[in-house]
Amino acid sequence: MKRVLILGAGTAGTMVANKLSERMGDDWTLTIVDQDETHYYQPGFLFIPFGIYTADDVVKPKADFLPPRADVVHGEIELIEPADNRVKLADGTVLDYDYLVIATGAHLRPDETPGLESPEYGTTVHDFYTLEGAKALAEALRFWEGGRLVVNIIEMPIKCPVAPLEFSFLADSYFREKGMRDKVEIVYVTPLDAAFTKPIAAQHLGNLLHEKGIELEPDFYLEQVDTENNKLISYDEREVDYDLLVTIPLNMGAEVIQKSGLGNEMNFVPVDNHNFLSKAHDNVFAIGDASDLPTSKAGSVAHFAVEVFTENFLRHIEGLPMLEKFDGHANCFIESGHGKGLLIDFNYDTEPLPGKYPLPGIGPFTLLKETEMNHWGKMMFKWVYWNMLIKGKELPLPHEMLMAGKINEGAR
Repeated sequence: MKRVLILGAGTAGTMVANKLSERMGDDWTLTIVDQDETHYYQPGFLFIPFGIYTADDVVKPKADFLPPRADVVHGEIELIEPADNRVKLADGTVLDYDYLVIATGAHLRPDETPGLESPEYGTTVHDFYTLEGAKALAEALRFWEGGRLVVNIIEMPIKCPVAPLEFSFLADSYFREKGMRDKVEIVYVTPLDAAFTKPIAAQHLGNLLHEKGIELEPDFYLEQVDTENNKLISYDEREVDYDLLVTIPLNMGAEVIQKSGLGNEMNFVPVDNHNFLSKAHDNVFAIGDASDLPTSKAGSVAHFAVEVFTENFLRHIEGLPMLEKFDGHANCFIESGHGKGLLIDFNYDTEPLPGKYPLPGIGPFTLLKETEMNHWGKMMFKWVYWNMLIKGKELPLPHEMLMAGKINEGAR
């Protein structure tokens, strides 16, 4: 018997387990390791501070989504030893493998930013990238009387890079509906030179920030948080005052990746951008947020990537060349408040463009434009996630990005 070992049962790891369990022969065993028994619908954390979702919307047992064929081991990963094809757990268990799939995700590291881990965390400083953080922020917003609300991305990459923009848009909508928008100043502070990484999308989203009266503070590289004086201080000594800070802490790969000598300086595993094979080991793959792919760390990316990974992996274990190539396809709904949203669709080489998706000229979704249909697409994604995506079921969308239906504004 040959052995496939998957580390991590989050979005990517669960999808991989389901896909491989359906396709691999009986001469293979499949084991998945994770220390947590709860699966979180992380895109839903965004809606909890505004009372749109509750914890019940975003939490389910991981066992509900893992394939019966897989041996599930609950435990903390202590060390990966690729030279010996084995993984050690904190309780002393040793798991041998023939092929390893690393899906250990990205993790918040507020401890990496001076001043961020302080007694003020959870009072005047909050995040919404964890369930507990989102719930605490909901309480803070509920009773807040107004002031200067600062949304700060400390450093890229982060999970779901449009989520901080969405939070800012939803905050604008939330305070308008409460009749207190005139008492709230919203400031979006980012290390990027614009609202987004891609020029056309950055212009559209920057215009939307302006229309909603949200101040953009670009090129802000945070050095420290002064929680005594409620200030963000950048490396070039600029300061941004806040009354309420919503931070997106540094995102890093799992510590065990660094400990095992498998990661870059951010603990993400260097892989081939098109087939996810480790650059250092021929029987190790990294998928989802755990890899160093130069694309968004988002559920849609994991879905498209897993489609490519599955076909390539099944060929690779048979000694055949990997033919499928992942193009960095990302597809993200952007909730913009007041029951509307945008949609962006892009890959490594093509930035988000206007147009219709997924059917050219028909949609029903409109790219880079606020519509009610895009909002409902965002809302429907929760059902798709729980019932299809992580179960590894086929979705009627190609894994590669298509230009059909898109309008290349630069070519006009």
